Amino acid sequence: MPRVAFTTLGCKVNQFETEVMEGLFKQRGYEMVSFDQIADVYVINTCSVTHLGEKKSRQIIRRAIRLNQEAVVAVAGCYAQVSPKEIEAIEGVKVIVGTQDRHRIVDLVEQAVTSSCSVNAVTNIMKAEHFEDIPLFEAPGRTRAFLKIQEGCTNFCTYCIIPYARGPLRSRPLASISREAEKLIAAGFKEIVLTGIHLGAYGRDVEGEITLADAVRAVLDIEGLVRLRLGSLESIEISDELIALMKQDDRLCSHLHLPLQAGDNTVLKAMNRHYTLVEYQKLINNIRNQINDIAISTDIIVGFPGETPEMFNNALAFVEKMNFSRMHIFPYSRRSGTPAAEYPDQVPEEEKKRRVQLMQDLAERKAAEFQQKFLNKELTVLFEMESQKNDNIIDGLTENYIRVYASGNKGMQGKSYRVLLQKPYRDGMWGEIVD
Repeated sequence: MPRVAFTTLGCKVNQFETEVMEGLFKQRGYEMVSFDQIADVYVINTCSVTHLGEKKSRQIIRRAIRLNQEAVVAVAGCYAQVSPKEIEAIEGVKVIVGTQDRHRIVDLVEQAVTSSCSVNAVTNIMKAEHFEDIPLFEAPGRTRAFLKIQEGCTNFCTYCIIPYARGPLRSRPLASISREAEKLIAAGFKEIVLTGIHLGAYGRDVEGEITLADAVRAVLDIEGLVRLRLGSLESIEISDELIALMKQDDRLCSHLHLPLQAGDNTVLKAMNRHYTLVEYQKLINNIRNQINDIAISTDIIVGFPGETPEMFNNALAFVEKMNFSRMHIFPYSRRSGTPAAEYPDQVPEEEKKRRVQLMQDLAERKAAEFQQKFLNKELTVLFEMESQKNDNIIDGLTENYIRVYASGNKGMQGKSYRVLLQKPYRDGMWGEIVD
């Protein structure tokens, strides 16, 4: 039985796509092994969001080649899509697949076994017209499953390469979403997370009135679903219909991740973000007025070209009053091929590090304040099967994305319990199971 090893860099969408490709190899009789073992095939699913992601991708490609020079090394993902020639120049790479045609990856690998030449299957992603609908043949053993329902992005933020790596908008058919969700629930998953490259744009490429709310309803209609969570969304794409669904059905988690990216209007405009701070704040306030205790998390990019100290201070002040439950802070990374890479007034690296630390300190304080609101309250926690590292401690998430730790055992994993939150603990709260 031939052996195949996978590794994944980058986002949750990449992780989902790796699981899909793993299923294709298992269907053809391949044995899955860890990436540090000797294998016949190594598949690296790459990231191209930053130069650091590309550097890590190259390092892992070379590591695979050193592990077994006779192996077929296959490179897929965003870096393969935007820079196939760079990867082709790495001696030892046998197969290159971008962000489409991954349904062919096993055939391409087996073609490379009998060929003296490398196989470059990267095509023009900007001409892609349909969602690549590959079934998930085997569900991995976890509590929470990601279900990709959308591909492509047309926002063209000035710092981002992803529209060029993922191409135009393509939506997964509703019938396919239902089939895959049914399969995941039958496999024992308790929570499904809908994800995509530009998730809020779901349905825009389809004739007729189809929206993300329709995809949400399709999954909520499936018997046995315990929880449904939404992946990252653009704030201006949160419809009243989605908010109404969240109010009506407790299974749709009261947690939204709405990237802000910058807390200054001048910077937002330079980024080509399609909202102002006033519009963003108004939407968040509207959501919070309708859904009690909702968690709203966000992303912030610090040190964007032209961001002056005053603009950064504006961002600190705006974030202070927005009271996000969680924040992911990123220093701006200069990415060739994007407009922002050529902007003047690039912020020095040391200054970016200083600003990141200040924003990170604020993020940690705000996360603690959010969690503090639930001290001595009971919340429902879905304990996770994959997270236990201590025989006597289990952990999981509330519906509003607070990580909760409690005394427990493996028999409680994958189940929901009412938990009294008692004190801050690690990256979340410590609780006592009461039901």
